[in-house]
Amino acid sequence: MYTVYLLLCNDGTYYTGCTSNLEEKLKRHNSGQVSYTAPRLPFQLITYIVFSDKYKAYHFEKYLKSGSGKAFTYKRLV
Repeated sequence: MYTVYLLLCNDGTYYTGCTSNLEEKLKRHNSGQVSYTAPRLPFQLITYIVFSDKYKAYHFEKYLKSGSGKAFTYKRLV
């Protein structure tokens, strides 16, 4: 299973990521091992979507990072 997730950082920005192990990835974010979120701790998990297909998950993550995907995120996910 692959998870696309959305984090709200303490500076008000959003981080979108994709992983096969959400629990482990969140531990990496919390410990400062992810460069984008390290200076923006703490963060809040806003939502996550689970996919059975790796490529669909990565394509959805890529979409959420696009202009129309960001609009979708602000309108439907946050």
